[in-house]
Amino acid sequence: MKRKVLTDKKRIIVKIGSSSLTHPETGHLNLDKMERLVRILANLRNQDKDVILVSSGAIAVGRNALGFTEKPKELSVKQACAAVGQARLMMVYQKLFAEYNQVAAQILMTKHTMINDISRANALNTFNELLKMGVIPIVNENDTVSTDEIDFGDNDTLSAIVTALVGGDLLILLSDIDGFYTDDPHKNKKATLISCVDEINDEILKMAKSSTGCNLGTGGMATKLSAAKIANASGADMAITSGDDVRNINRIMDGKVIGTLFLAHKAKNFNLMDYIKTKQYS
Repeated sequence: MKRKVLTDKKRIIVKIGSSSLTHPETGHLNLDKMERLVRILANLRNQDKDVILVSSGAIAVGRNALGFTEKPKELSVKQACAAVGQARLMMVYQKLFAEYNQVAAQILMTKHTMINDISRANALNTFNELLKMGVIPIVNENDTVSTDEIDFGDNDTLSAIVTALVGGDLLILLSDIDGFYTDDPHKNKKATLISCVDEINDEILKMAKSSTGCNLGTGGMATKLSAAKIANASGADMAITSGDDVRNINRIMDGKVIGTLFLAHKAKNFNLMDYIKTKQYS
């Protein structure tokens, strides 16, 4: 019964990671999967739902284009890869969304965007105007200018902050794992999937693992729990499901039991800046 409420959600934020966007063998974009993702999001927009996509992949696409076989470690090299990759990534998204008669927009953010009152208000105004116009914003961290001091660190965190900023109803994280487990299923075969989390308590936090099991993404299960804290406290439900099959978005929206659902419990006098300034997401 708890899942049935998801069918009525009106403002949906979907986050997809680098490992879900690329072929593991080559690092090249998985165009079939991107096309399916875009078709699903366009169809949600056709249902008069607001849709925001938080998409990783800029550094992964850029490093592939520039001939790097491994994830770069130097900040300046990461930024160079992001500069190349973000343009390529948006070019693909723009073309695919246009095929379904949808307009996509690019929004690049850093933590400074949120900390500064004026830039935060401007970002919210931009989101609201784009959504009012029926545009689908595509969000990523601005890796070309981010530093260790002003970055979010992962797009799980960024997607939760965007959800809270725009008053989202539902955040869907497409992950390299199909939900939240009692232990890391890559290492423990006896780990079991938890279908629904009513409250993120100490027991749940102890189950979180920081390893992703791949060399593309930056966010592990610990960051997903941190994202859930922000999204839930802002009043949004959050679901984690496998990014291997992007049709899981439809299954979640249809109220089917898939992945893990973290139920919203809006905090009294919720203030997003309190979470950012005190680094409660980290």
